[in-house]
Amino acid sequence: MLQLHQHLQAGRFPNCRKLADALEVSSKTIQRDIEFMRSQLGLPIEYDQLQFGFFYTEPVTHFPSIEVSEGEIVALFVAQKALEQYRGTSFERPLTVAFQKIADGLQDKVAFEWSTLESSISFRGLGTTTADLELFETVSGAVLKSHEITFEYRKLGDADYEERRVQPYHLGCIDQQWYLFAHDLARKQLRTFVLSRMRKVQNARTQFHRPADFSINKHLGDSLGVFTAKGHVKVRIRFDDFAARLVSERLWHSSQRIRDLGDGAVELSLELASLEEVERWVLSWGAHARVLEPVALQTLVRSAAEAVLAASRDISENS
Repeated sequence: MLQLHQHLQAGRFPNCRKLADALEVSSKTIQRDIEFMRSQLGLPIEYDQLQFGFFYTEPVTHFPSIEVSEGEIVALFVAQKALEQYRGTSFERPLTVAFQKIADGLQDKVAFEWSTLESSISFRGLGTTTADLELFETVSGAVLKSHEITFEYRKLGDADYEERRVQPYHLGCIDQQWYLFAHDLARKQLRTFVLSRMRKVQNARTQFHRPADFSINKHLGDSLGVFTAKGHVKVRIRFDDFAARLVSERLWHSSQRIRDLGDGAVELSLELASLEEVERWVLSWGAHARVLEPVALQTLVRSAAEAVLAASRDISENS
C-alpha cells in the first residue's frame, strides 16, 4: 500500500495489472488494497478511464498513520528504552531515527507525555557488548535471505583468526551478547559464533535452504545459556533464605522445579545437557548457594572457589 501510495502521489496512474507485476502479487490483492485505502484510510482514490489507472482526486501529503492505544505506545517506549544499551555505538543513530519516525506518525492519534515515560521507565545493562553496524547488517541480511557468509573468527583463548564459511540459521541476543547460530561447512556441524569475535564478514550470495526442523528453542532447550552438548544431568542446588526469593522470582530454565525446604531456603532442580554454564552461575551466588548434586558439579565449584581464594591470598601476600 505504501508503494501504491507513492505511485499515486507521483501521478503515475497505476493500475491493478501493472502494480501486480511490479510487486509480484495478484491483481485481486492490489484491488483489495485499493478498497482498504479508500474505505478504511479515507484516501481519495478514483479510476481515470482515459489514463487507464488510479489517481488521487486531491493532494495527499502523507500516508495515514495507524491508530494505536496508549498501552501500545508505552510498550513501544519500553522497547526503545531496552535498546538504550547501544547509546554511543554505531547503532544509536538508526535506532533513534526509526523510533522518531514511529513517534512522529502517532503523535496526532494518542495524547501522551514522553517526559513522564522518560522519568518512569529505564533499563540498565551490565557488561553489554556491541557489534559493528555494518557487520550486523551483513549477518542479519544473510540470515533473513538464507545466504552463505564468510568471515574471520577468533575463538576465546586463541591468538589468531581463522577463516570460516557458514550457512547462518539464527541471530540471537542472549544475556546482552549477540550470537550467530550457523552450520559450519568445513566442520559439517552447527556452531555458535559471537559477533564481537568476527571480522571481515562477506555475503557470499550463495543461497541455501535452512532445515525445516531447525528450532532455536529446541537447540538451546537443554542449555542454561548458549552452550550446547549431548548429555543429560540432573542438577540440585540449595539456596539460603537470603537468595531464596531472588531465585523463586525468575524463570531460569524451562525444566526448573523449586521446592520450599521450610526454613526459608529453597531447592532448585534443573535438567541440563552439561555443567559448562551452571558452574559459573552457581559461583555467582557465592555462599548463598550449595550444590546438592551431581558430585561432578560440587567438585567443579569447590575447585573454582579454592582457586579464587588462592589467587586472593597471593595478592595479599605480594602487596
